[in-house]
Order: sequence, then C-alpha cells, then structure tokens
Amino acid sequence: MKVRPGPGAGISRCEVPVGSLLSRCASAGAYTDCYASVLAKPVSHQAFVEAFYTTPLFKLERLILRWLAGRLSTDHDARALAQGTAHSFAAWNVAGRTPDELLLADFSGRTRSWLMVSAMSGAEGQSTRLFFGSAVVPKVRADSKQAKLGLVFTALLGFHKLYSRALLWSARVKLARQD
Repeated sequence: MKVRPGPGAGISRCEVPVGSLLSRCASAGAYTDCYASVLAKPVSHQAFVEAFYTTPLFKLERLILRWLAGRLSTDHDARALAQGTAHSFAAWNVAGRTPDELLLADFSGRTRSWLMVSAMSGAEGQSTRLFFGSAVVPKVRADSKQAKLGLVFTALLGFHKLYSRALLWSARVKLARQD
C-alpha cells in the first residue's frame, strides 16, 4: 500500500521574497506570511493559479463564501483569473499582477492573497518553486491611533497557518498529477 503524505507535507514557511508584490504589503506594515514548495517539473503561473483555486479544498472555501457572503465563483471564473482576463474572483479583486505573481485583495480591503512561481534548474532538470502568501492590513484604532490586526484575526492565526499550508499542498498535489 502506497502512503501519501498528508496536507502540509513538503510545504515550508519562508521569507517573503524581496521585491515581490507581497513584500510591498509587508513594507506597508501589514502582517505577512509566506509558504513554498518545490515541484519537480516546470509549472506556469497560469497553471498554478488555476490549480490553486480549483482544488477540492478551495472549492469548499468558495462554497462557504457563496453561502456567507453571496460571492459566487466557478472553475471557469478561476480559469479566467489565471489567464488574466478576469479582474475579480469570488471575494477578491486583482490588486497586482506580474508574469509570475498574482496579488488579490478581499472586498473589505483588509486581507491579501498572493501566488508566485519561480522556475528552477538543476542537475535533476527543471523544477518550480510554488509560493503562497497572505497579508492582513491592520486597522488603525481611532482612540489610540495604533494599528492592530484585531481579535478575530489573532484568534484564528493558528488555523490560518495550517490552512495556508493545506491550500498550497492541495495545489501542489493537483499539479503533480497533471501531465
């Protein structure tokens, strides 16, 4: 019997790449996190974005967003986002795009989701480093003028880290199965 590693295997937390769209959020004072995984084959940014937003795990998030926020999205919408022909998807709007990166901002403007690919070559051939990161923009409290992330985000931070790893793992597994 072949045992497949569980969600999060092969995913590591890493520094936000200098000069990336996500690094701009960090420079502006937002909380940021970044996870990466290497896949032993070439993967385009378009394929990564489409795979990420069409995994069974992310489809569950899309269902929740539809139910709680009335934000409908389909695999066709994810494909259009990946191809660069859509400027919004579910609860997000495109906040930045480069040939290898996509930065989305949620409808409230408080959170960002970021995807990036980086081609790698080595003795074993072509591979791709897949990145997924998030940013949370702090709210400035009127009474103290201090920037705070908020109680809800702070309480959910542990879950967020696990979920982020699981999302990247799901996309990696889906891409690994594709020819």
